[in-house]
Amino acid sequence: MGMRVQDLFNLKERVAIVTGGARGLGKFISKGLAEAGANIVLASRKIDNCMEMVKEIDVLGVKALPVKCDLEKVQDIDHLVEKTIECFGRIDILVNNAGLTWGAPTLEYPLDKWEKVINVNLRAVFLLCKSVAKIMISQNKGKIINITSGLSLRGATEEVNRAVAYNASKGGVNSLTFDLAVKLAKYNINVNAIAPGYFDTDLVTYLKKDEKLLKKCLDRIPLGRFGMELDIKGAALFLASDASNYMTGHVLCVDGGMLTW
Repeated sequence: MGMRVQDLFNLKERVAIVTGGARGLGKFISKGLAEAGANIVLASRKIDNCMEMVKEIDVLGVKALPVKCDLEKVQDIDHLVEKTIECFGRIDILVNNAGLTWGAPTLEYPLDKWEKVINVNLRAVFLLCKSVAKIMISQNKGKIINITSGLSLRGATEEVNRAVAYNASKGGVNSLTFDLAVKLAKYNINVNAIAPGYFDTDLVTYLKKDEKLLKKCLDRIPLGRFGMELDIKGAALFLASDASNYMTGHVLCVDGGMLTW
């Protein structure tokens, strides 16, 4: 009560874990939360990817901690949480951003690749939520943000997206978000998700190489463009901040209106 709107978005002294936080959407989110005052734990399978990001965050006057973490390994997930508590003593925000995809024709999709994608995109999200939620319960507050995908909410042709395991895994993340939101609400923990559409990152390189396919995708986006850094920063900050305290169990589409087309 009595909080000014500017203060609603202030993350000063809060601690955020961002998996895959040094590249693509994760990099944008990490920087956005840091700009709002949060200390950032950058989790990545390749620690070298984090070092440049650490420099970018340091100049903002907050702390950045790089942690090597292979999300297929339970011990790495445990180490990530332990290292965060050791360094900062608390966890206020968890952004489950890291993800894996594999492209192959649907009816020829390899089982081992299906299992690998599900393990990283869904199993690891659950394990991290479970571990971090225990910390948040002791604090009586927390924000969990799961990065899902617009492709989790609709089908796609083989031409546009040959990644059935990815789409299914993100659909699972949506359901996990809904269920955890209900189960953790009594502990004052908000669980929401962001479903991005096409963003201007390395993941759309294949589209840019095919003018016909690129035009087809852009024609399906009412705003007529790919998402940019500021587009995801604002959404993530909203869900990480006190501005969204009365919001849980929601999948926020940030897709230029693509889902409504």
